[in-house]
Amino acid sequence: MRIELATRPGDVACPNEDFTAVALPASGSGGALVLLDGVTPPPDGGTGCVHDVPWFTARLGGALLELATTERTMPLARCLAEAVARTARAHGAGCDLTHRRTPQATVVVARWDDAVVEHLVLSDSVLLLEGTDGTVTPVLDDRIARLAALGPVTDAQRNAEGGFFTAAADPAVVERAVTGRTPRAEVRALAVLSDGAARWVEVFGAGGWAECFALVAKEGPRALVDRVRKAERADPDGTAFRRGKCHDDAAVVYAEL
Repeated sequence: MRIELATRPGDVACPNEDFTAVALPASGSGGALVLLDGVTPPPDGGTGCVHDVPWFTARLGGALLELATTERTMPLARCLAEAVARTARAHGAGCDLTHRRTPQATVVVARWDDAVVEHLVLSDSVLLLEGTDGTVTPVLDDRIARLAALGPVTDAQRNAEGGFFTAAADPAVVERAVTGRTPRAEVRALAVLSDGAARWVEVFGAGGWAECFALVAKEGPRALVDRVRKAERADPDGTAFRRGKCHDDAAVVYAEL
């Protein structure tokens, strides 16, 4: 088994809000990985919370990885729901968890054993599954992309009907996640990317998902992040490739099963 990961902040002066971790059970059979991309609040906007985004992603990601690893028969959606509930309880009375900008994150979690590969994707991070025949299948929650095609995406569309959904304080959000199961015998490897790393495909159009996967498999996750940073530096003002900020936190995990 080969597992590699890389993550880099968008701004070295700011904490990295992405969280990624991999666990291999002591039984030696299977494993699990989690990637969260924390949602950066606007500099002039409140969140109703005394905690920052890295606090949130560390607790939610840690709880999710523990549940996905130790509760092997618990569906991933239920693992996420319980992790969200645990994290909400950890906030304390000083936080307004009903605030639309309460700390939140996109989620990808994958778990595998000898029989099946399970996955869950919520919001705009990406899961890529490589089949034993070499076919690369992207698993996407494309709500934000579909909204962006119609016009600016606003706060009013966040965790709202007809909008897009992230993991925040309401466990019921798991009902909006993209989930699935694939026979283990049909999966050779998988890769998970936060949207800061997925820019190589989605913003800069340097290649498709198959080419992206091939790059990560051959040169490693760090190589993809390096390519993204190079493209960002070549267009610092977002003139040629429109994006919300020049650099974004980027995280990539590659697991060869």
